[in-house]
Amino acid sequence: MNKNLLFRRIPKVDVLLENETIKKMIDYYSYDSVLEAIRTELEALRTYIGSCEEEEKAQEQIDRLCERIELNVAAMYRPNMTRVLNGTGTILHTNLGRAPLSGEHLKQVTYIASGYSNLEYDLEAGKRGERYSHFEELLCKITGAEAAMAVNNNAAAVMLILSSMAKGGEAVVSRGELVEVGGKFRIPDVMEQSGAVLREIGTTNKTHISDYEDAVTEETKVFMKVHTSNYRIVGFTDTVPISELVSLKEKYDIPVIEDLGSGVLIDLSKYGLTYEPTVQDSVRNGADVVCFSGDKLLGGPQAGIIVGKKKYIDLMKKNQLTRALRIDKFTASALEVVLREYLSEERAVKNIPALHMITKRVEEVEQDAKKFRRLLKRADLPAEIDIEECESQIGGGSLPLERIPSTAVTIRPLKITTPELEERLRHLPVPVIGRTANDRILLDMRTFDGQFMNYFAKILKELNVLEKEGNQYEAYYYRNSGTY
Repeated sequence: MNKNLLFRRIPKVDVLLENETIKKMIDYYSYDSVLEAIRTELEALRTYIGSCEEEEKAQEQIDRLCERIELNVAAMYRPNMTRVLNGTGTILHTNLGRAPLSGEHLKQVTYIASGYSNLEYDLEAGKRGERYSHFEELLCKITGAEAAMAVNNNAAAVMLILSSMAKGGEAVVSRGELVEVGGKFRIPDVMEQSGAVLREIGTTNKTHISDYEDAVTEETKVFMKVHTSNYRIVGFTDTVPISELVSLKEKYDIPVIEDLGSGVLIDLSKYGLTYEPTVQDSVRNGADVVCFSGDKLLGGPQAGIIVGKKKYIDLMKKNQLTRALRIDKFTASALEVVLREYLSEERAVKNIPALHMITKRVEEVEQDAKKFRRLLKRADLPAEIDIEECESQIGGGSLPLERIPSTAVTIRPLKITTPELEERLRHLPVPVIGRTANDRILLDMRTFDGQFMNYFAKILKELNVLEKEGNQYEAYYYRNSGTY
């Protein structure tokens, strides 16, 4: 093997820059980016030839140099964040972005956010307005509250509420409600950041109304309830509902706040799920302030929504923390378009993807699975394709014990291993995330986007995903994405 001869076959930079494909790349991207990719790939090629002992393989890499430069420069401009297909069966999957927004809602948000908007401009008065005004009236109408606002997530909402209502004083909370949410964020730690002092009462499994009353001192600023939406304590338990705390609120003039965590605006029990307290219930039962997430059971964008008595909401709007925690134009517009669906429960269940998946009848899911199986079998793939019953879950720290009957399409590859297939699915142009069980990939059809059924069958075939030597996924992606 003559390595010197191979090194001499490597095109020089100036020669590569005259290549027609390279010229098109320069026109589409930039000269500097393409030059950087050329230098990177030339260095990698020289390193490869230096360690390679097979002339045929080394020559193959030389022949593929332009292709590798093409992939390199395209990768510079490819966003790390991409759409994925969720076959896990977890509807509010935190790692996959929780509640998806519908295409129609996104069209409305795009129209608003792609130009200037009246985010903080009152068109009626012709002067500066308030960004909460676009959805505050909606929230009040839906929940029965006097006023409303939103910040960037529910932890921020809790911190703002406590900073505005209990800073320098005590917030009384049951030990059974000192929850930890995702990423090791804990209610006591969030409370500490707010400047409020945590006053723990009761025990992990039992807290009585007398525990709250015994804790009242001159330093007591609020009674706080935290709905344990991400876990359940069962057995010998007792908690104090908001309706009971109201009697102490009136006796000692101490406001009651409730962190509902996930938060839901419709009664899901009528769709066969376990009853989950609604925001309307909390307001109706006397809570002065209620906060909850926007991107969980509500089915909207990430936000911490706060509703309640106007005098307390006004305090929060004036709090200096609000500036740091406020939502942007994308969240404000998305929140409004999603909340408008709640003016009709029928529309909400139909048009909000998360609610539609939660309430979808198992018979409909089964029909989707049968259709998907037919498409995959028609593609004549080297795999055993079948369907089987399974269970979906809500996820996102909501209804932790709830399991929803569902149907999955199963794929058992015949020429590669199941772990190999799972990895290849994650590297498709539109990645697919499923579950692995009994040496098969399971794609739960409750969460798998049905619009992509044909695409998925086609891509498995075209890229030979189930063959021992699959095609190069990146090359396919860039050559079929209309980049230049």
